[in-house]
Amino acid sequence: MDLVKEINRLRKEKNAIILAHYYQDGAIQDIADYVGDSLGLSQQAAETDADIIVFAGVHFMAETAKILSPSKKVVLPDLNAGCSLADSCPPGPFKKFTEQHPDHIVITYVNCSAEIKALSDIVCTSSNALKIVNSIPKETPIIFAPDKNLGRYIMKETGRDMLLWDGACVVHEAFSMDKLIELHKKHPDYKIIAHPESEEHILDTATYIGSTSGMINYVKEHQDQKFIVATEAGILHKMQLEMPNTELIPAPAVEDNTCACSECHFMKMNTMQKLYDCLLNESPAIDVPEPLRTRALLPIERMLELSK
Repeated sequence: MDLVKEINRLRKEKNAIILAHYYQDGAIQDIADYVGDSLGLSQQAAETDADIIVFAGVHFMAETAKILSPSKKVVLPDLNAGCSLADSCPPGPFKKFTEQHPDHIVITYVNCSAEIKALSDIVCTSSNALKIVNSIPKETPIIFAPDKNLGRYIMKETGRDMLLWDGACVVHEAFSMDKLIELHKKHPDYKIIAHPESEEHILDTATYIGSTSGMINYVKEHQDQKFIVATEAGILHKMQLEMPNTELIPAPAVEDNTCACSECHFMKMNTMQKLYDCLLNESPAIDVPEPLRTRALLPIERMLELSK
């Protein structure tokens, strides 16, 4: 069976849109209607007039799409495609944490569950985190969750003191400093660019720190340079597609693996076959109970309003 042909046929028949994150497998990115970062994907989900949203990403992303577009059917190729960062912030303990600091504004990174979003005042992505934090009056104390590495980076950049939840992404904590130094010694003319979910010692080596879309734009603006890229390796597909003559190397992970890079096994759970199956069967579908959805929607809408 020609999966590309069949997916295209079903997409047309069912008036479906395929949204894919930059960390997805290259073949999935190639067939998607839109490939982007969390902010761009949220905006697409909010604006689409498709009947079905096929979300080639992880669970919290599909859940965010459902929160924004409750009348659409939202399907995820593999329901087990979770997120280590979202898992690091369970709703019960987080609720207690926020109740212990009632005077704090709660800003949560989009990489969290609907339950966590519902406990938040405003949501952010790595694209707009600095802007969102800077929009809060200086005298207002802030809780930032779930990513402590992104939180520390924001504190450094804004000079704000924030109370951080102790969460992290395993993919961005897997980079090996020793291997990165070795790699840079072999390629001293390569610039390091990094995602702010990475640990501080990795960020300290970077020429540029930014979201996935920010990193792609930076490479686009400096195509004559060479780069070591410290984020999930799936991003190299889009970079190479748009900048075929730019030399790129993924930052090495601590673990010795086949790609010599850091990959998100959750993101890679989605395959072309699963994409076809979920479009054909319109399942697994994402459901967010209405009371939870309306509470989670408010902080997301605040973010989208500030991101215009």
